[in-house]
Amino acid sequence: MLYEFWVPDQVRDDEGVKGNHAFLGDTDTFPLPPNRLYLHPMTTPNPDTALDDIVPVQDLAQRLQEVLTWIETQFWSVDVAIQLGVILAAFLPAIIFGPRIRDLVQASTKQWMGNPWIRRPLSALLILMTPLALYLVLTGARVGFGAVDRPTAVLEAALSLLTAWLVIRAVTLVIRSKFWSSVAFYIAWPVAALDVFGLLDDVMVQLQMLAIPLGETDDGEPVQLSLLDIIRTLIYFGALFWAASFATKAIDKQLSKSDELSPAFKALITKTLGILLPVLAFVIALQLTGFNLATLAIFSGAVGIGIGLGLQQTVSNFAAGFTLLADKSIKPGDAISIDGTFGWVTGMQSRYVSIRTRDGTELLIPNDHFIVNGVVNWSKSDKIVRLHAPFGVSYATRDLKRVQELAIEAAKTVDRVVPVKDPVCNVMEFGDNSVNFDLRFWIRDPENGQANVRSDVYLAVWEALHDADIEIPFPQRDIYIKEMPGREAGKAADADKAE
Repeated sequence: MLYEFWVPDQVRDDEGVKGNHAFLGDTDTFPLPPNRLYLHPMTTPNPDTALDDIVPVQDLAQRLQEVLTWIETQFWSVDVAIQLGVILAAFLPAIIFGPRIRDLVQASTKQWMGNPWIRRPLSALLILMTPLALYLVLTGARVGFGAVDRPTAVLEAALSLLTAWLVIRAVTLVIRSKFWSSVAFYIAWPVAALDVFGLLDDVMVQLQMLAIPLGETDDGEPVQLSLLDIIRTLIYFGALFWAASFATKAIDKQLSKSDELSPAFKALITKTLGILLPVLAFVIALQLTGFNLATLAIFSGAVGIGIGLGLQQTVSNFAAGFTLLADKSIKPGDAISIDGTFGWVTGMQSRYVSIRTRDGTELLIPNDHFIVNGVVNWSKSDKIVRLHAPFGVSYATRDLKRVQELAIEAAKTVDRVVPVKDPVCNVMEFGDNSVNFDLRFWIRDPENGQANVRSDVYLAVWEALHDADIEIPFPQRDIYIKEMPGREAGKAADADKAE
């Protein structure tokens, strides 16, 4: 039977043992006295199991046993208890003086809060003032312990964890993103904690061992994708993707201030950067990880099949979006009509066009719908558009030219009717109940609506025709009765009475 021997710190120098670790051996042949050791029976591991190749169970168990033994022999001591007590006591002055220091700093930096570049970092500093006060108290305690030559391991660990938390919290406060705050809390801070306790290297080794073979390079070297590579790629991509998003927003903000570029060209640049920069961030993340991009050819067939089967509509919308921007058929700010709905283009995204109607609703129409079904653009090349206002007058009206003149003059009284193009009133037909006219007039602001200006023109025509005593008829029907039902029977009855 093999036994695991744990050597305490106090016998290191006496027995010539270097380090506090375990030995495997037989109790009959092991040179150290058994009463000076911790003995644990061990079973002989089987190195040929597939599980040990993937997850080193024996190594993990040994590491766990070392940690437990270190806690038993080192952690529960007087020096550690004193340091823990100091850490707990440090919260009291931090809670008392932290808010006061925050108020003092806030009052002295009030004039700088108007600067947007300083306001956000300064706000983060004010929020973290109490943890900073705790950091100062613990730093003072560590200096004091060092001056009297007392152990400071626990204090240094607490300061390291607090420093990592302060840095991560400050970054998330400046970025102000709920997602990145969660990433920092659940990923970055645990990584910092593992690094403080010296376990990060071991964890990285274990993650590196969990790998998936992807093939071989041209030189015959194996290519593997480990869990550590995936995590590193996600971290790099997350940071680069945030930088790409920030750069896209900054460029979009600068483009919106430029009056020399057309809205369609601005949207095209923004959309191109919105697709190009994330792809570039992903490629750079793979390069930083050391991933061989040639191995991506393995997945090209599967990706092509996926696009062909499940992403046809999505890819079609992406391509249609670039086509709409390139040919400038529609652009942000245009007044359009599509499928009987009138509205204004408020945004052009990679997959859809956002249209705001006069009802206040927002329509999200796929890009390819504009190419397949077409669209009426009221303001593509010229915002001056013509509208129609049909009406009719009674057949009793003798002077139809007078009706035309009244309708034209009435349309000119409406403010939104442009004076550069005169309205026109044409006789369209002799209808069933009226002589029908079509009043045509021009406006230069179709984005402000069509029904409202047509209503104003109708009201003006109504007043003009009534002032001139011209009747606007409504449908009427005259019924002529040639013969009443039962008339022949009545005549026969009258003849019988006469006889």
